[in-house]
Amino acid sequence: MSDAALINIKNLVNRFGSQTIHDGLNLSIRKNEIIGIVGASGSGKSVLIQSILGLHKPNEGEVIFKGQDIVQMTQEEVLGFYEHWGVMFQGGALFSALSVVENVELPIVEHYDIDKELARQVAVSKLQAVGLDKQAYNKYPSELSGGMVKRVALARAMVLDPDILFLDEPTAGLDPISASAFDDLIISLKENLGLTIVIITHDIDTLVKVCDRVAVLVDKKITVDTLNGIMEHENEWIQNYFHGERMRALKEARQSS
Repeated sequence: MSDAALINIKNLVNRFGSQTIHDGLNLSIRKNEIIGIVGASGSGKSVLIQSILGLHKPNEGEVIFKGQDIVQMTQEEVLGFYEHWGVMFQGGALFSALSVVENVELPIVEHYDIDKELARQVAVSKLQAVGLDKQAYNKYPSELSGGMVKRVALARAMVLDPDILFLDEPTAGLDPISASAFDDLIISLKENLGLTIVIITHDIDTLVKVCDRVAVLVDKKITVDTLNGIMEHENEWIQNYFHGERMRALKEARQSS
């Protein structure tokens, strides 16, 4: 992990009517790190990601990426940046009428005027990178298991070779074995491809196993540290979250294994 920042968020303010979600939020996302974002419902996790991606315009603040402030961009300018990041949505968001490989190659076809066969080769290479069995390439989303849907969605997020991946609850709905395998995949992508990965998650196992740093949205701001550093924080919500039954059960399971 490098200390160099890939994205700098400065003094971010997001309001909806009289309700303030973020009030002077600051966050640097470093190159080649995996950072987990957690927070209570309504703390603004999705709004933060939407602000970074240019899908929501904050009331105040800056989102600096590659020397440019995304907040000040027009929608057309933001669209020009989309190839730099990939997004994996919580439910996969695959198109039911398209096969696995067609889902993955779709962003290539939409963004570039290239040969269909080349687009197919790139899509297949990403499906191989996420470890999907080639027998599934021509199946449709309804024919896939939950874990397979996640891998296809991840391959599609990677297909334009982005600098950074945003993963929304990547292990939600998976059984423990599948979730652990997906965590391993995330780590391998960072190590082998040098990706920066931002994960919104409630999965304690993922935070412990995968994340270099953890960012907690609390009291309209954000607290960022290593997991051990976060666990020492005195905030009541943080203490309850990171010292609750799930964390104790995880520690006991690791000690007994």
